[in-house]
Amino acid sequence: MPSPAGRLTRALQHRNFRLFFGGQSISLVGTWITRVATSWLVYRLTGSELLLGVAGFAGQIPTLFITPFAGVLVDRHDRRRILLLTQIASLLQSALLATLTFTGAITVKQIIWLQVVQGIINSFDTPARQAFVSEMVEDRRDLPNAIALNSSMVNGTRIIGPSIGGLLIAGFGEAWCFAIDAISYIAVIASIVAMRVAPRAHEAAEMHLLDELHHGWKYVLQSVPIRSALLLVAIVSMAGTPYTVLMPAIAAQVMHGGPNTLGLLMTATGVGALTGALYLAQRESVVGLGRIIMYASAVFGVGLVLFAWMTNLWLSMLVLAIAGCGFMIHLAATNTVLQTIVEERLRGRVMSFYTMAFFGTVPIGSLLGGVMADRYGAMPTVMVTGIVCLCGSGWFAYKLPAIREVIRPIYRERGIITVPAVDTGAKTL
Repeated sequence: MPSPAGRLTRALQHRNFRLFFGGQSISLVGTWITRVATSWLVYRLTGSELLLGVAGFAGQIPTLFITPFAGVLVDRHDRRRILLLTQIASLLQSALLATLTFTGAITVKQIIWLQVVQGIINSFDTPARQAFVSEMVEDRRDLPNAIALNSSMVNGTRIIGPSIGGLLIAGFGEAWCFAIDAISYIAVIASIVAMRVAPRAHEAAEMHLLDELHHGWKYVLQSVPIRSALLLVAIVSMAGTPYTVLMPAIAAQVMHGGPNTLGLLMTATGVGALTGALYLAQRESVVGLGRIIMYASAVFGVGLVLFAWMTNLWLSMLVLAIAGCGFMIHLAATNTVLQTIVEERLRGRVMSFYTMAFFGTVPIGSLLGGVMADRYGAMPTVMVTGIVCLCGSGWFAYKLPAIREVIRPIYRERGIITVPAVDTGAKTL
């Protein structure tokens, strides 16, 4: 039996995933620095919670409309090449943002349009990245660990990035944050170029793009586990993520702080999320993830409700860590279940719908959150979003028995559970 450390890092035995993990770790630090700097810059220029919501909306709305079509292209074409192009495009976008900020020419309108551009890039990048994980890890038994490690990487950088971002903003200004982000993309571009990937049998483009998109959508709708999991992701993402958009206003108005306070609050969420991702990384099986998805989404909702009552910075950080843990376990566990049960020929499309459920619904939540916060205040808005997440968790708990009935035969067919029948599905998903 492998040691706990061995279980935690087993996907790093694969060279391509190890390269990706290293390069992406550096790049994502820059990405989190830019996220903090962008939100702080918008709030500094406008002082408007509504425009914070609008900026968040602009950066995510392309995902809602473009990602499903991108998923078809991801199934048709070389995923590594798509990733290489999206990383180069992101580097150029960050460099332009840095240049405009250094020269003092930056306006809120320009920020919003550049957010739209980044949203378009992410619409192709995210489903390609999610689907490419299965190609970087040759042994499918290590796939759940790779997904969890990828989440750990995202959230480990989420701890480092906002803290560095807060210090950079306070000491040097937002422009240096954007410049560092642009430079950081060189690491992930180099890692992708260095990979050795076996040619993949691409799906022949016999059908029209819209027909392939419809085929993927029909597959999702007819699968109770996939449909239910994606719907819960959409509910939690739309309702639960506006608090991050409102964080600059919360840091300034409720916590009476500045960019360093914003960095601490974002870092606390990242600490919790990293803890959750590491918990999933050390698990040896996907069995039992259904219950985990249900409980984790409930923990996230409870965390937001508690945070809405907080005025003390350190208590707020503790509660945000708990909420971040629940949110990340929910997302990573859902990703793992989907990647485990999906048919390979439809992987890109299913992961594009996952991306749409996760990122595509965020702009709606960001815009609604900004409008609500402008009218009722940031903390009452956070309270409502937490309650909605709790309702979503309750609905998923109601659907869980039906989900288990469908997933159990798939797990038996793929050797995940070896018994011919399971009397109580509680231990299956």
